[in-house]
Amino acid sequence: MSRLCALLAWALLALQGLGEGATEDEACCGPIVPRREWKALASECAQELELPLRYVVVSHTVGGHCDTPALCLKAAQNAQHYHVRTRGFCDVGYNFLIGEDGLVYEGRGWKIKGAHTGPIWNPKAIGITFMGNFMERSPHPRAIRAAKSLLACGVARGALLPNYEVKGHRDVQQTLSPGDRLYDIIQEWPHYRE
Repeated sequence: MSRLCALLAWALLALQGLGEGATEDEACCGPIVPRREWKALASECAQELELPLRYVVVSHTVGGHCDTPALCLKAAQNAQHYHVRTRGFCDVGYNFLIGEDGLVYEGRGWKIKGAHTGPIWNPKAIGITFMGNFMERSPHPRAIRAAKSLLACGVARGALLPNYEVKGHRDVQQTLSPGDRLYDIIQEWPHYRE
């Protein structure tokens, strides 16, 4: 992402009332909406990942879609409340959540082990989820761009190996996630491996 694109993204975030605390690292990663901005509950997770990681697992939340920062903020909160209050997790299960508003919402982040794909994959993969149900429709292109930018950021930061592999949630667990349409899209990504 060029410096101009990053500045435009910051301006858009400021106009929408988000991003005041959004972080942009030295590798010119796009803005990531930090937990405090989406009013996340405090995390009780402590188990760190051993970086860099080889795998990324892509899922979807199956909830309603969000295409504005206000709706995506609520969707991120709903995912966290479900994971913490209903399932008993120490935090939202995903490392990052992607909104159709084109923003990335920080979940457990790059360093903390997620709870997205079970005991075999959680310690060796970053879990990113697209907020919405993508069985019958594709995510907005700005959500796809946000996810690709996040992955490039992971490589630039040393959180992902340069030869990382993208897996669909259904590739590693018996599930329909990330939905048929999103699965079709990620299968075309250069780092996708079945």
